[in-house]
Amino acid sequence: MTVKILAMSGSSRGDSFNQKLLHAAIAGAREAGAEVTPIRLADFELPLYDADLEAASGLPAGAKTLQQLLAGHQALLIASPEYNGGYTALLKNTLDWMSRPGEDGKSGVALFSGKVAAVVSASPGQLGGVRSQVGIRAVLEKLGLLVIPESMALGAAHAAFDETGALKDPKVEKLVKAVGAALYRTASRLA
Repeated sequence: MTVKILAMSGSSRGDSFNQKLLHAAIAGAREAGAEVTPIRLADFELPLYDADLEAASGLPAGAKTLQQLLAGHQALLIASPEYNGGYTALLKNTLDWMSRPGEDGKSGVALFSGKVAAVVSASPGQLGGVRSQVGIRAVLEKLGLLVIPESMALGAAHAAFDETGALKDPKVEKLVKAVGAALYRTASRLA
């Protein structure tokens, strides 16, 4: 069975360090044998979550599409930027909408349950976004995902990538790829 991984970054910035780091983790998952679907959250139209809006209009089209994508994948690979010591509003809003009941009335949380996740982060600061990882891990676990212990928090990210977006240090690249490979191995064991 092919393991499918849905990969996303909590940053909408075009030249995002987290998007670059995610690409390296994706490469590791693909080299291990996974089929990876990378998505940009900015491509999905999602208003800020509002229960009144949901009651009046139902799920936005972007949330429906994201739920369909999640249903077709066994694992999530998330790059979680750190904004003021926490994960981004974009990432939280996306997960909030994805967890809502679908048109069939089934809980969106059920779509997450039993899946596997891995988290990487990059930041210009020395901690590399580790505080965002702590917060997002708690949310992912609450949604029923098994978050693997393998992760990567890349500090001084502003100096870590070359002009093509590749990691300059082969040792760091190996560590990031290992996160993607570990996600694949865990998801394939559970599949």
